[in-house]
Amino acid sequence: MANKAIEITDANFDAIINSDKPVLVDFWAEWCGPCRMVGPIVEELAGEYEGKAVIGKVDVDANPQTSAKFGIRSIPTLLVFKNGEVVDKQVGAVPKNVLSQKLDAQMA
Repeated sequence: MANKAIEITDANFDAIINSDKPVLVDFWAEWCGPCRMVGPIVEELAGEYEGKAVIGKVDVDANPQTSAKFGIRSIPTLLVFKNGEVVDKQVGAVPKNVLSQKLDAQMA
């Protein structure tokens, strides 16, 4: 079975984003329609980038600290981290290739 996106919480957030690999974080909520469109794409990326990047999801309702820290106001918001720093951002639902390109750019 393919790798699944990691569930990221306020408690484990810092440990996960301080990876030596690029980290894609999907800020989402159960009630958000566009988030449900992006969710399966994020799960696919988790499988495809296994060993090359870290893919995770933050439920904004359950983890308000992390959402507030990064000023997440509209969801889905996807942030790309490298060495613990935000290096790219995507607000709103986008096709899979857009997210792939953002991750690939951080692997060069």
